Amino acid sequence: MSHRAPSADAAADNGGASLIEAFGGVRGMVDMTLPGLVFIVVFTITKNVAVSSWSAVGLTLVPVAWRLWRRETLKHALGGLLGVGIGAFIAIESGKPQNFYLSSMIYGLVLLVVYAVSALVRWPLIGVMLGPVLGENMTWRTQNPGRLSAYTKATWVWVALFALRALILFPLYWAGQVTWLGVAKIGLGVPPWLVAIYLNWLILSKAPAPIKVNLDEEDPESQAARAVDEAVDGALHELASSPVPQEKHSAER
Repeated sequence: MSHRAPSADAAADNGGASLIEAFGGVRGMVDMTLPGLVFIVVFTITKNVAVSSWSAVGLTLVPVAWRLWRRETLKHALGGLLGVGIGAFIAIESGKPQNFYLSSMIYGLVLLVVYAVSALVRWPLIGVMLGPVLGENMTWRTQNPGRLSAYTKATWVWVALFALRALILFPLYWAGQVTWLGVAKIGLGVPPWLVAIYLNWLILSKAPAPIKVNLDEEDPESQAARAVDEAVDGALHELASSPVPQEKHSAER
């Protein structure tokens, strides 16, 4: 095993790009934004919860089919489909259009708590996500206190983002302001996300360079993680592309 330290600026640039990918990439942000936009537009026109919900669900099937055809990873696309599907189910069953956004709002609260706890216990999630990607693994926890501090600050940026969303969205939800809730949900999506990425980049650009670890052979944990990831992707592709079984007719003429 050997160690080398790349420049801090290069690490920050790689970190920013890695963060974008970790949160679904630009296409992932579009996948999450468009269903909510379609829902609020269709509901404003029709005032029909079911029609609006099914329109949003239908839209999420497009990126799933596209990525399946291109044999790309389905994780982010299926995650978006699951989130929209849950929101649509709750909205249709309750008859309340604002419930279309409830599951994603609760998910945001869960992320707020998880990110905050990770920073408090000195296992900031931004470092956990970026460490292996940047080749430093977890050396930032024990050998590089400056990067531990930077990753902690970067994680608190996301805590602040999730808190801002909750402070704005939940009062609109409780007030039943469906249109404004939809507008706020869209406005609090990509723009603040880009701001958080930029702030993370600024923080990491001022941090000490990572202690990069080079392994001659892939360690068992990395092998296991990669194997699981490939197995999940393969199973999803096989499930999505498998033909529908045809019913056999036992009657003979």
